Amino acid sequence: MASTESGRQGCQPGGYPLIITSPLPRRFLNPPFSLTTARMSAALAIAAVDAAAAAFPVWSALGPTARRAALIRAAAALQARAPAFIAAMSAETGATEAWARFNLSLAASMLREAASITTQITGSIIPSDQPGCLAMAVRQPAGVVLGIAPWNAPIILGVRAIATPLACGNSVILKASERCPRTHALIIEAMHAADFPPGTVNLVTHAPGQAAEIVGALIDHPAIRRINFTGSTEIGRQVAIRAAQNLKPVLLELGGKAPLLVLDDADLDHAAAAASFGAFANQGQICMSTERAIVLDAVADAFAARLAARAAHAPPGALIDTHAITRVQALIDAALAAGAVQLCGGPARATVMPPHVLDHVTESMRLFHQESFGPVVAITRARNDAHAIALANATEYGLSAAIHTKDIARGLKIAQRIQSGICHINGATVHDEAQMPFGGTKSSGHGRFGGQAGIDAFTEMRWITVETEAGVFPF
Repeated sequence: MASTESGRQGCQPGGYPLIITSPLPRRFLNPPFSLTTARMSAALAIAAVDAAAAAFPVWSALGPTARRAALIRAAAALQARAPAFIAAMSAETGATEAWARFNLSLAASMLREAASITTQITGSIIPSDQPGCLAMAVRQPAGVVLGIAPWNAPIILGVRAIATPLACGNSVILKASERCPRTHALIIEAMHAADFPPGTVNLVTHAPGQAAEIVGALIDHPAIRRINFTGSTEIGRQVAIRAAQNLKPVLLELGGKAPLLVLDDADLDHAAAAASFGAFANQGQICMSTERAIVLDAVADAFAARLAARAAHAPPGALIDTHAITRVQALIDAALAAGAVQLCGGPARATVMPPHVLDHVTESMRLFHQESFGPVVAITRARNDAHAIALANATEYGLSAAIHTKDIARGLKIAQRIQSGICHINGATVHDEAQMPFGGTKSSGHGRFGGQAGIDAFTEMRWITVETEAGVFPF
């Protein structure tokens, strides 16, 4: 462990932990140090929370204009590091340059949107039955917020974990993914370049296999007042249990098995384009990915042919590792053995798997139910609207969905019956904007990022009264 001035701790070449609790000398933020082999201790993680807790009174006391200015500077600093982000994402997750640039663009937009909400944190006056009582509902910063972000969209989801909490006046800790610690460290470097008060923005990394120990220590710390987690449903449940044991609110954005419904009056070319994009963007490694295309019988053959043709020309890319290839291929093989028909696809090479389209997938197949998180979309045929709705809802997940129809009233009626936090009519299941209330239902989590919902998630609602007349008390 290398100590720097003022008790700050950094990372030197050789694999020591990186904890950024305040601006560090540049030598601690550049390669060639190895973050993927860094080991962390619970004591060091707790030190990061202590630093955030010490910074909270300073940051929370700043006015909205000062917080807005810092977030706008952070957006510019983030985009100025584009070459470093592209290189880091390629090296750590196999991401394409296009995906890295999209991550960077949306993450910068999230910071600017967060900047805009600093003056939208409002309260209300509530009528009181007590004469002369001025009753107010006031939103205040919660304290230290722990954000836990995954690797698949690392800039977007790393920034989302901390941007709105910062706008609301909280200090933050980003718990980096052990799969992309350099990418997440670059986010914090950009934040520090924006001159946040020391200790306001913090990073904790750890070695593979240490997640339970480190995250548990962070959640248990009394100064942590809010937690947000984006990742798998399995791990999200564990985070939720630990948070519940500490009686701490947690926002969860978890797995998905997004359906795209194609009705018999849909524009099939447009629907196929939306399905192909939704299924194969980032090789299907997105929580909103179109995993299922539920198509009415009358247009199923025509849609399947269009989707297979588009998939054959989708740009290839790498999955995160060979274990992902094995898992996705097992789902495909099991579906084929049970009677599904492969319209597009082929063998993987190393970590690169071509897009797969499987037709005649039924509810009895694992591919219908289990999140693949890979470049495969399953076509399931429906008899009518009611059957399509039932198929769409026949999953434990409920994050995103899409419906394609030329009859908007029909689409809206169906959308109201789909069990998902998000539903797009005549769009793709993959769609995110910084100001939108983003989140799911069922095993896809609870709570919402973005807009007013984000303000609600990361502030404390308080009831404060002022008595303007002398009260009468019974004793």
